[in-house]
Amino acid sequence: MIHPLSDVQSKNIGDGTNIWQFCVVLEGAKIGKNCNICSNCFIENDVVIGDNVTVKNGVSLYDGMRIEDDVFIGPNATFCNDKYPKSKNKNFKLEPVIIKKGASIGANATILPGVTIGENALIGAGAIVIKDVNNKERVIGKK
Repeated sequence: MIHPLSDVQSKNIGDGTNIWQFCVVLEGAKIGKNCNICSNCFIENDVVIGDNVTVKNGVSLYDGMRIEDDVFIGPNATFCNDKYPKSKNKNFKLEPVIIKKGASIGANATILPGVTIGENALIGAGAIVIKDVNNKERVIGKK
């Protein structure tokens, strides 16, 4: 199901995937089967999303992102693909983010460029991830 209030330009959307209102999915994006892309999401051209992935409200997925199967991305999680962002940067160096199978990213977590999140890793709400996270590792904030 693609909500009529979304702008989905990609033809590479798997069966059973739902894309809700006010989403923009650019032409080159690839989204697997049985995914749930909640409202107000943006997905750029060079993004690959596996099967059974949930992307909650307010998430932007930028060029270079690779999201494997069974991943959960919480609301307003933030991903970056440029360590030195600058408007109209002619020396832009894409540093992709990779999220491995079964990982879970909490609400409002920030994942910096070039980071790989390991299989079944858990990133807590509000965490800031600046380096790779091992399989089954937990990255959480403080009480």
